[in-house]
This record gives sequence, C-alpha cells and structure tokens, in this order.
Amino acid sequence: MSLSDILLLVLAGFAAGGMNALAGGGTFFSFPALLAIGLPPVTANATNAVALWPASLSGAWAARSSLQPLGRYLLPLLLAGLAGGLLGGLSLLGGGDDVFRRMIPWLLLVATLLFAFSPWLGRLLAARREEAERPPHTPASLAAHGLVSVYGGYFGAGMGILQLAAFSIEGHPLVRSNALKNLISAVIYSVASLTFIIAGRVSWPELLVLLAGTILGGYAGGALSQKLPARWLRVLVITVGGGMTLYYFCIT
Repeated sequence: MSLSDILLLVLAGFAAGGMNALAGGGTFFSFPALLAIGLPPVTANATNAVALWPASLSGAWAARSSLQPLGRYLLPLLLAGLAGGLLGGLSLLGGGDDVFRRMIPWLLLVATLLFAFSPWLGRLLAARREEAERPPHTPASLAAHGLVSVYGGYFGAGMGILQLAAFSIEGHPLVRSNALKNLISAVIYSVASLTFIIAGRVSWPELLVLLAGTILGGYAGGALSQKLPARWLRVLVITVGGGMTLYYFCIT
C-alpha cells in the first residue's frame, strides 16, 4: 500500500465508524475506498465484512438482556441467519469478481433506497404493527429472514433495515426487534466472515488500516451523537450513496 492508500483507508474508516455511530450507512464510505485502492470486488467486500464483524458482536452482546427470556424461540431465527449468511458468502465467492462487479451498482442502489426510506418505513410499520409477546414462526417469516440473511452474507449494506422491517411486521416490539436484529446480524457476519477468511479472500493489511480508522471514527461519532442534527447526517449518507451508485453504474 502507498501512503495515499493508507490515508484514504484511514479517512474512509473514520467516516464509516463515525457514521455508523451517528446514523448508519458506514459501508458507503469503507467499501468504495477498498475498491478505489485496487482491491478486487470480492476481496473488497470480504474485507469490509470482516471489518464490520467486531461491531456486530458487540451489538449482540449489548442486547443480550432483551433476548435471554426468549430461549428456544431464537433457535429457528439463528438457523435461518446461519444458513442464509453461509449461502450468501458462498454465493459471493462462487460468483467471482466479474459477477459481483456487475452487481455493485444495483446493490448500492438498493442499500441507498433502504437507507433513504427507512424513517418512513419505520413509521408505517409502527402504525400497522400489532405487538405480540412471541409471534409464532411461520414458513413465510422464516423464509423472509433467510432471504435477508443471504443478502447480508452476499453484501450486507442496508441489511439491518430489512431485518427491523421483518421483525416489526411479525409483531415484535421495537426494542426487541432491534435486539433480534443485532443478534442475527452477528450470526450472519460471523459465518460470512469465517467463510471469507477460510477462502483467503480477506486482505489483512487493508483490513487493519481500515479497522484503525473505524475505531477512531466510532469514538468520535459517539462523542458527537448528541450534538449534530441527524437530518444533516442522513442527507450526507444518502448523497454519498447516490453518488457512488451513479458512479458505478457509469463504469460497469
């Protein structure tokens, strides 16, 4: 890596960590930066997924008190996340760089739209939701969670929004929906990251530089979270996501 590559990754990691702490959407900064320094698309996505892995584990641990009463109720959800994350990761590796390169603009478009419309979606679901203590698992609901998990293992940006929508539609209260989202995300990132590591598709030097930036950015974002208007941050993420989407549509 050149000095300019290191600087770009540190800045992108800082922005990604800060935005995830403030409003979400950090992948829009970290993933394009990994592509920009010359990593192949699959390697860039695998490296980005492993960079997000520690944060997903800490989020699941922080939410454990909300999930402990559910006990065996969690088992089908965990299995769906495990199977979907593995299938998504294997699909990414099996498809190769050329297929994933063609998918990048479409995946970024989906993620940008999900992020842009997430407040509206949340209000709509809140208005229609009928909360239940333990909504029963159905083949349709487990299939939906499985598909979201496949998407998460394959790319991941916007996965949390899809999970919150799925759990809210089922009837889970918002606090529990968020806790379930953190848990299943940790499962998906874990199995996908291990798959990428075993396959040798993670670029470790870039990963370590990116992690240094995300840690600093996460700390700064946490410190600023009460001071910066969330609307400005959302506009920034949507602008970056939209710009990256147009750029990759133009070059692919």
